[in-house]
Amino acid sequence: MTKVIKKQALGRGLSALLKDPENDIQSVEDKNADKVVGNIIELEIDAIEINPFQPRSNFNEESLRELATSIKELGVIQPITVRKLDFNKYQLISGERRLRASKLVGLTTVPAYIRIANDNESLVMALVENIQRHDLDPIEIALSYQRLIDEIQLTQEQMSERVGKKRSTIANYLRLLKLDPIIQTGIRDGFISMGHGRAIINIDDLEAQTDIYQKIVSQNLSVRETEALVKNYHEGVPPKAEGKPKADSAFQVRETQKNTFNDYFGSKVDIKVAGNGKGKITIPFNSEADFNRIIKLING
Repeated sequence: MTKVIKKQALGRGLSALLKDPENDIQSVEDKNADKVVGNIIELEIDAIEINPFQPRSNFNEESLRELATSIKELGVIQPITVRKLDFNKYQLISGERRLRASKLVGLTTVPAYIRIANDNESLVMALVENIQRHDLDPIEIALSYQRLIDEIQLTQEQMSERVGKKRSTIANYLRLLKLDPIIQTGIRDGFISMGHGRAIINIDDLEAQTDIYQKIVSQNLSVRETEALVKNYHEGVPPKAEGKPKADSAFQVRETQKNTFNDYFGSKVDIKVAGNGKGKITIPFNSEADFNRIIKLING
C-alpha cells in the first residue's frame, strides 16, 4: 500500500509530492529531500509568506507593473527562492519583486527553489542573495551589511567571503550610514551617487555635509567636482559663486544617472545624447553568460 501511494505522489510531480502528508519533508536528511531541496518546483502563491528579513523596502510601482507585463508575456524567467516552514507552507528568501508582479497578473503558482534552513541561515541567504543581485540601492546594501554584523555577528572578513566582495568595498558601503539621513535619502532616490556620498563622508560636520549635498544637486556636480569641493572645504577655500547654466539644446545626463545604469547592469554603460535630444544607450557584455545575466536583469 505504501509503495502505491509513493508512486502516485511522484507521478503527479514534485509539486504534488510536497502536498502529500506522507511525504512531508522537514530536513535535508528526510526521504525524497534530494528530489525537492534545490530543485525548481511550481508552488502555490498562497502558500508563500513574505520574508520579514527582506532588506528591500522600496518597490517602484511603475517598475513592478513593467515586470508584471513581462511575466504575463514570458512567464517568470528566474525562479524565486523559498524556505520550507511547515507542511505546504513556505517563506520567501529572495524574489519579492517577482512574487509581487506575479500576483499583479493573477498567477496562482510561481516557480521556486526550495531550501530548508533555520532563521539565521534564512537571514544570511536573503541578505547575501539580494546584495549579489545588484538591484538594491547603495543604502539598502549598506543596511544589509549592517544587519549581518548586528544580527548574525559576522565580521567584515566573514562577509567578504560570503558575498564575494573585497573587505574595503564592504567598509565603503558601511561608511555611507554615517551620512546625514537627508543625504542617505538622496542616494536612495538617485539624486546623487554612491561616489558623491563617499566624497561627502570625509566631512564630519553634518550641517556642512548637507550644504555640500545641496550644491551637488543644484549645480549638478560630478563626483570629481564634489571631491574638489570637499578638498576646498578642508583647506578653508570659499566655494565659487554659482554661475548660469550653460545653454544647450540637448538635456544633460547626470553622473548619478549614469552610475544608476552602471550599478544595475554591473558594467560600464555608454550613454550618448545628440543635440536634438535623441540618444543611445550601449550595454557591453563580456561573454554569452554575461549576456544572459543582463537579460535576466532586464526581465526582473
